[in-house]
Amino acid sequence: MNVRLRHDAIVRSLRRNGTSTVEALAKEVGTSRRTVLRDISALREAGYVIHSDVGRGGGLQLDPQSVQTNARLSVPEVFALLISVAAMRAAGNLPFSELADAGLAKIEKALPSDKIKDLRSFLECLHIGQLSPLQDLSDMGKMDPELLPMFEAAFLGRQFVRFEYRDAKGRKTRREVEPQAMLILPPLWYLVGWDPSREDFRHFRMDRISRIKAMAGTQFRRRHVPFEDDVCPYSELQPKSKADHE
Repeated sequence: MNVRLRHDAIVRSLRRNGTSTVEALAKEVGTSRRTVLRDISALREAGYVIHSDVGRGGGLQLDPQSVQTNARLSVPEVFALLISVAAMRAAGNLPFSELADAGLAKIEKALPSDKIKDLRSFLECLHIGQLSPLQDLSDMGKMDPELLPMFEAAFLGRQFVRFEYRDAKGRKTRREVEPQAMLILPPLWYLVGWDPSREDFRHFRMDRISRIKAMAGTQFRRRHVPFEDDVCPYSELQPKSKADHE
């Protein structure tokens, strides 16, 4: 569990239970007492108000008001919300689309300007389409939650990614590709990568990707990715504002 996920788990536990101990939190998130103490310190620096009782038990309490005023969303978290709404819109299954769009707009405005720039660059890589009704989904697995944070670093930094890939027959191979786009054909998600060894684009189902790493020190250029006619960029699914029509 990475640092951010661990912090989120600690906040959820304190919010749910009202009070806890350092030892109980360490057991819950699977780390040491010393690491939990560092996490508590980091959360306090981020603005969470966490009270502690003096003594061996180390009782901890979270001020619920601080959760409402200081919770922060990362670019991958906002990205995940946006693409979830986009996928539902593409599938024609978004009954409260205006409310969803208004809520997401407020979330996006709350991001710092540099993060908004990153988010928009990230969204430029996203394409949405519809899955063929003949597609076999019997072997669909769960995607690694580390994929989006890793893709953020790789797409924005234009770094190669290395990962293990399991094909439809269960065979595992090691791949190194340029991450050029993400394609969502609900409920399947794909990484579209340029494979230098084959000099061609390849589509990798994200539920078959594991052990992914961004390769520091590598660099690639953006390429035009050819998609089918029924696939469109994320931006074309977005409702137009009044300013867009002026």
